[in-house]
Amino acid sequence: MRVRSVGFLAASLMLAGALSSGCAKKSEATDEPAVSRAEDAARRAETAASRAEAAAQRAEAASGRTERSFHKKIRK
Repeated sequence: MRVRSVGFLAASLMLAGALSSGCAKKSEATDEPAVSRAEDAARRAETAASRAEAAAQRAEAASGRTERSFHKKIRK
């Protein structure tokens, strides 16, 4: 659960940084490239968040398997 929150936090910070830097660099003549860069950054942040969530789910499942095998060894 903690890994998932860290992943979402990292993705949010990446998105906020990308959007702020994209908006800060934007001028009237270069609106479209800045918007497309911000959209690309948002997509990358979303992908990173989903990967972090998947990793958290895998880690959670792996810890459950380890815990079960540990309890089986103790019972024997």
